[in-house]
Amino acid sequence: MTDDQSEYKQVSGRVKWFDPAKGFGFILDTEGGPDILLHANVLRNFGQGSVADNASITVSVQVTPRGAQAVEVLSIQPPDGEKSAPIEDLGDSDAETIAALPLEPARVKWFDKGKGFGFANVFSRGEDVFIHIEVLRRSGFADLAPGEAVCLRVIEGKRGRMAAQVLSWEAALRGAAR
Repeated sequence: MTDDQSEYKQVSGRVKWFDPAKGFGFILDTEGGPDILLHANVLRNFGQGSVADNASITVSVQVTPRGAQAVEVLSIQPPDGEKSAPIEDLGDSDAETIAALPLEPARVKWFDKGKGFGFANVFSRGEDVFIHIEVLRRSGFADLAPGEAVCLRVIEGKRGRMAAQVLSWEAALRGAAR
């Protein structure tokens, strides 16, 4: 790989699939180009350990003898257009209402994709925050690792504090810099 930026092109697409255990996945180019390899290290450099299938993604791509590979993630947007059941504890909260909530820095305590939920510890608060897998998916993630730094937008649910949105630590920092 060279440092010549002219060899890179910006591509927008959708995540075909990503498997954190395997450490890679593929992106479908919206312009019909070849599938693009997305390596876990490139995704981690963006601040995420996983990405939801069907999420919109913009990356810098380098074409190598082995095919097209993402070298940098520029943006990720959660999957849209999919009708999913409402989450009871979120009530009538729409995207605008959720986006107005303050960001709370947190560290993932544990998350079990098979069970469909997990918990995070918000810095300087005693209680855990519940994270539902559907909120995670709607936030553009497929999974979370213990110890992962995230930012949460939290609501008071029927059973306590619950994440309404999850952002990677780096994405929240990028948003604050704007």
